[in-house]
Amino acid sequence: MSRVYLDQNATTPLRAEARAAMIAAMDVTGNPSSVHAEGRAAKGIVETARAQIAEAVGASGADIVFVSGATEAAALCLAGRDLQASGLEHAAVAAWVTPSLSVVNGQVAVSDPAMSVVQLANSETGLVQALPQGLAVSDLTQGFGKVPFSYAWSGVEMVFLSAHKFGGPKGIGALIMPAGTDLAAQIKGGGQEMGRRSGTENVAAIAGFGAAAVAAQQDLADGRWDRVAQLRIILEKAIENSAPQTIFVGNDLNRLPNTSCFIAKGWKGETQVMALDLAGFAISAGSACSSGKVKASPVLAALGISDDDARCAVRVSLGIDTTEDEVLRFAQAWTDKHARAIARG
Repeated sequence: MSRVYLDQNATTPLRAEARAAMIAAMDVTGNPSSVHAEGRAAKGIVETARAQIAEAVGASGADIVFVSGATEAAALCLAGRDLQASGLEHAAVAAWVTPSLSVVNGQVAVSDPAMSVVQLANSETGLVQALPQGLAVSDLTQGFGKVPFSYAWSGVEMVFLSAHKFGGPKGIGALIMPAGTDLAAQIKGGGQEMGRRSGTENVAAIAGFGAAAVAAQQDLADGRWDRVAQLRIILEKAIENSAPQTIFVGNDLNRLPNTSCFIAKGWKGETQVMALDLAGFAISAGSACSSGKVKASPVLAALGISDDDARCAVRVSLGIDTTEDEVLRFAQAWTDKHARAIARG
């Protein structure tokens, strides 16, 4: 039987629209910085994608700076700034901020938005934040395309995202900020991207990014994530029915429609991941960027979950094309292996 991929918060399959846009872009020879016809053709692809992403996120094209991904974007907008954040932030943000904001009922308590960073949605638990007006920075990486967001209406100064989280290619992302913002480049050279990020643009990846952003917003508008949310309910009910002591993190709070983080006490998350992998299912024991580390999740710690329980947590993240059969097959495999683990003690 074919494998089932349920780790879509780590990365998503490449969308057909993105693949087609990338293949077409690969046939364009020019450098986007060249002024001849070939260069202008490549530049046209970049600017088309910039406009697509701007429209999808509710920004202006002049606000979009292409970078290699959310990690680079976080470094670009956070380095040298003394901003506050909670323990819910991804490691790419946590490396640059002071973890001083508390979390109350799943929401980050912000006293000074202009000096704070708050993610739109958490990759491990799926918890969605209500972003305060005047916020300095928000990481949209997990939330974009799954929950409604408009940069123009949000009142956030800077936001960033990565294409591979919603069906685009890996290795491309964007920082979005007001065009006239005074921000020092970290990668200097030819002055590409309005002097914000030098280096020849990755034309094919940018083309795929733009196409994926359009498709992702269309999925949201069409209500396709509502179906995924129903699958998550089916998944959690099936697991709860066979293992009623299972703890579902944030199940009574606002979560992404595709994300379920749950704890089976006494059964280590890494053991669960390996057992399910052998059974043909890809899940994770937390953020892909922190998997394999011995230390318990700081995200779960920020939610008041003990280290022992946090080490028994796994994350299942569904995709737009996940089927009910796949969810039920996973639930059956998990419950069978959980029963065996409990029997072994």
